Amino acid sequence: MSSAGPHSSDCAIWASLPVPAFLVDECNMIADVNSSAEGFTNASRKSLIGKNVWQKITIDSSIEEAFEKARAQGTPLFVNDVDVGARERSPLQCAVQIAPLQGHEGYMLLMLSPRELAGRLTQNHSAKSAAQSAIGMAEMLAHEIKNPLAGITGAAQLVSMNLSPEDLELTDLIVSESRRIVKLLEQVEQFGNLSDPDFRPVNLHDVLDRARRSALLGFGAHMKIVEKYDPSLPLAWGDPDQLLQVVLNLLKNASEAAGTKGGTITVRTFYEHSFRLRRSDGQGKLLPLQIEITDDGPGLPDNIRDDIFEPFVSGKENGTGLGLALVSKIIADHNGWISVRSEPGKTTVRLSLSRVPREPN
Repeated sequence: MSSAGPHSSDCAIWASLPVPAFLVDECNMIADVNSSAEGFTNASRKSLIGKNVWQKITIDSSIEEAFEKARAQGTPLFVNDVDVGARERSPLQCAVQIAPLQGHEGYMLLMLSPRELAGRLTQNHSAKSAAQSAIGMAEMLAHEIKNPLAGITGAAQLVSMNLSPEDLELTDLIVSESRRIVKLLEQVEQFGNLSDPDFRPVNLHDVLDRARRSALLGFGAHMKIVEKYDPSLPLAWGDPDQLLQVVLNLLKNASEAAGTKGGTITVRTFYEHSFRLRRSDGQGKLLPLQIEITDDGPGLPDNIRDDIFEPFVSGKENGTGLGLALVSKIIADHNGWISVRSEPGKTTVRLSLSRVPREPN
């Protein structure tokens, strides 16, 4: 903490703040930041101190005016739903808290509360609950539905043998729809068949390269895949086969979003040392390994954006809504976190995972 900032005894409180916080001097230069602010800006404390705060974070100009007003009046200010960005990071909708630093004239405290952070507290639990509901439904209904469907399909095929060509359209419809329902049930059953992760050290770049090669040879042949890897990324702690399944699914969704015209998918990895997920037991889980998969497709419809990881929610005309639910379940089983940011022309899915523990069990 700088000498102009809070007393050294307050350093622990400053470092423990769960949201990005900036201490700004009377000239709007950054006097100090906490670790969450380093993660938000993807920059080190050393590189931030002494720089103009408005050059390091992009924020609505009206907030800058409100910031100066709060300084002049010596009063705190709270502003909700403001887009805040930093460097290559897409803007996030945040609540902004501004307050003068008592005993240090002109110094201001600026804190950001990204809306995403609120979802982190419950998303892991809700993802598991949603997946468990799908599992229960699959186990209860799969066999009961698939057996009569097989009979319906067989009967329709027998009837079609004695029909005129004009009437065959109806039996063909019965057969095709019955097969579609069976395929849907088989996808639901994947939830129940998915075993617990076989945890081991995983090189995420190996997983991403395998997925990229597979995509370019198949469903993503019409796409351009750009890699932006952090070569210093440490090993993750997870199941390489399940993580490969996750990445393949995300690449497939991105490819389908682009349509036949093609497009660009950007796969980025980076390390965010301050990223921590608060679990239901109150303990924090450090998730510093980040994977972002970004496509330049049309974006997610507004009406499903907040529920895209729930079973049976899909933005595709004939989608089952199970692919991303399965992705969410796998990431939840890895004690990780998944989020999506979408706007026309840019959709980013972010995976946050833990690194290899020092003493694996």
